[in-house]
Amino acid sequence: MKIDFKKTEKELYQPKNIPGVIDVPAMTFIQLDGQGNPNDTEGEYYQAVEALYALSYAIKMSPRSGPAPQGFFDYVVSPLEGLWWQKGIQGVDLSKKDSFCWKAMIRQPDFVDAKVFAAAVETVSRKKPLLNVSKARLAVFTEGLCVQCMHIGSYDDEPATVAKMNSYISEQGLFCDLSEIRHHHEIYLSDPRKTEPARLKTIIRHPVRRNL
Repeated sequence: MKIDFKKTEKELYQPKNIPGVIDVPAMTFIQLDGQGNPNDTEGEYYQAVEALYALSYAIKMSPRSGPAPQGFFDYVVSPLEGLWWQKGIQGVDLSKKDSFCWKAMIRQPDFVDAKVFAAAVETVSRKKPLLNVSKARLAVFTEGLCVQCMHIGSYDDEPATVAKMNSYISEQGLFCDLSEIRHHHEIYLSDPRKTEPARLKTIIRHPVRRNL
């Protein structure tokens, strides 16, 4: 049976459409950094997403072309995620997409280590020489205490959900901790190429801290 983290770890991937607190543990990701409008089909973001999926599927399919990595199990590739920020702004201003800085990433199973990742880079570089995966990296990301909420609808309508989250943060006596190192986080559960904007499901997470 394939392991699907969206089903086995529902607290991380199936929040309600009302805000809630979660302490996000350390997880392993393949990550790529970049800047610019994510809607630019010729921009860095589209290339980064293509590279992330190519590497993720190279790892998933690796037992078909050689020995399985130690600890390997069959699994569903995790959803695309993104950390977003803009210089000089707390949070994000969706009206200024060209100024976005971002970290695109896909979670990996725990058996994925530096050796497994290097093999995936070699495989993708050989099979897709025009796809640049040289800037991709394997990293452990510990997000910590956050407030999250399921946003249903267009990405451009996210401010309404963020406002709801901010009210909840204040009601709970917490403080929004968006900063230069903790960012607006989105997890994409829908494929925008196949889903109407009004039906898109996106988890929004904001880091918070307690009053010390």
